[in-house]
Parts: sequence; structure tokens; C-alpha cells
Amino acid sequence: MVNCLKRYNYLNAADKTTMTCIADIGVNLSPLQGVHQIDLRDDLSGFLSSHPKSLLVSLHHFDMVEPIFPSMDRAQSIFHLQNAAQYDQSRMLQQTICHHRSKSWTFSVSWGYSAHIYEKIMPRSWIQNPIETFKTWQKSPNPPHYMFDVRSPSRDPCEAPHVFFFKSIEKTPRNEILTTYSRAWPRGIGACLYAGNHSAEYVSEIHVYSPAIKRIQIDRCECCDIIHEAGSNKAEVKYRECKADEIIA
Repeated sequence: MVNCLKRYNYLNAADKTTMTCIADIGVNLSPLQGVHQIDLRDDLSGFLSSHPKSLLVSLHHFDMVEPIFPSMDRAQSIFHLQNAAQYDQSRMLQQTICHHRSKSWTFSVSWGYSAHIYEKIMPRSWIQNPIETFKTWQKSPNPPHYMFDVRSPSRDPCEAPHVFFFKSIEKTPRNEILTTYSRAWPRGIGACLYAGNHSAEYVSEIHVYSPAIKRIQIDRCECCDIIHEAGSNKAEVKYRECKADEIIA
């Protein structure tokens, strides 16, 4: 390996040098989805709000992205994220999607980081694609720019989410973990008329209740139920295991 590093000393990136030497040695690497090189720039919130179903292991190159929480610097943002991880690392950034069908709302929760409300019943396959709030590491004129599908930010009130960020966490007397997400900013583009004009603009907080028991297998997402009283500025999301024959579309 030492000789290989000397042979490719002209390469200007450690990861490129490592991959070149691994290719010369002739071995394979097993990809681990929870390790993120973060070869992205600017606003990472769209990526972190649609994390793949795998344990979060590490985040790199944080000095090249904006702070991941509003009104915090990078150091404060990391400590804030770690605060949630101290309670339940197995659910960190795991995306859970569920529907409130009486209002035709779709909830997407990235546990310990963010929550979104869409004013329409949206397909899970669409919600799982990150919103492209970020930019490429280097300017690339020709697509594809990423190794995953993305969706563009939208001003369509049926497609643009109401965005909430992780605010606080606590353990309840009922042996649940309560994470609270507060609205980041007013969406301000009107209600989605397609689904009956049920605006979510007045919702200011989302309370997410998850079991205190850590997940061992995360190859399948959890299911959840929505509780929201008409006119209330708070909504509740209760996590649970999916039933045997439950269709979660």
C-alpha cells in the first residue's frame, strides 16, 4: 500500500488515491449507505430529509455546507443533531411517511432532523427522492449530477412542503420518545386546491412519538398514525410497527 501511495502521489484527493490503490490491489469494497462523503454544497436539508433506510454512521465535509439547522452555526447544528442521537441512534434521519387522509395531507419525518407536511396524498416513491436544495461539489454541465434521483424545489402548493425542524426531545412517562419539530418559516403560497383546500399553514409544531426501544432491523420503515384536531396548531405523529398485511402506500 505504501508503494501504491507513492506511485500516485500526484493525485490531489485522498479518497481518489485510496480508490486507485484499491483497484490496483484487486479487492472489492462493500458500500455502506450510512457513510456520507457529502460531496455536495450549500443547503443539505433536502438530502438529510430523505435519508435511505440504513443506519447513519458518519457525515463528512461539513465545512462545505451551510449549517443544517436555521439560526445555528455549524458547531451548534452538530451538537443539536447529536442530542437526538443520544436518545435513539437507530432512528437518526430515518424517513417515515404516513398520510392523514381526512385532510389529504402527507407527513414525512426524518427522525431527529426535520418533518414535512404536503397538502396532498403523495406517492411514497416521490417523497423518498430528496429535494434538490443542494448543489454539486463541482460544476457539472451534463446530467446526471448525482447517484440518486432528486426532485426540484417547487412553488406548486400541492408539491411544496411545509418545513419543520427538530426543536427538542424528551422521554415520556409512557416509555416513548417525544421529538418536537417547529415550523421553519411560513410557506406563503396558498393552499393546494386539488385536495379540497385543507391548508396546513396554521400548524406550527409537530410532535412525534416513537417507541423507546431501539430498532434492530431497519430494512423496512415503520408505520405511523396522524392525530390532528381541526384548527389546532399542533399535529401528532405516532410511530408503530407495520401490520403483517398492511399496505403503506
